[in-house]
Amino acid sequence: MTKLYVGNLPWTATEEDIRELFSDVGEIQSANLILDRETHRSRGFAFVEMSQADAERAISQLNGKDFQGRDLRINEAQEKPRRSGGGGGGRW
Repeated sequence: MTKLYVGNLPWTATEEDIRELFSDVGEIQSANLILDRETHRSRGFAFVEMSQADAERAISQLNGKDFQGRDLRINEAQEKPRRSGGGGGGRW
């Protein structure tokens, strides 16, 4: 399974829009539109999981494609590095 980063999404795009777009390329295992915690509005990016072959096809066919007036940026998602240490910010 390969996780794709889908960036430069229009603010009006829905998870269903993303699923529809990627379903033409291959089978989608999951699609998650990232929302702002406070406003619950789109943050302009999503993650889609597909098989390796479908993911490669999605990148080649959809990266740079116009989607609702924006040029998509699609690439393989990179793992976010774990933060070390705990909270902080206390006074000494």
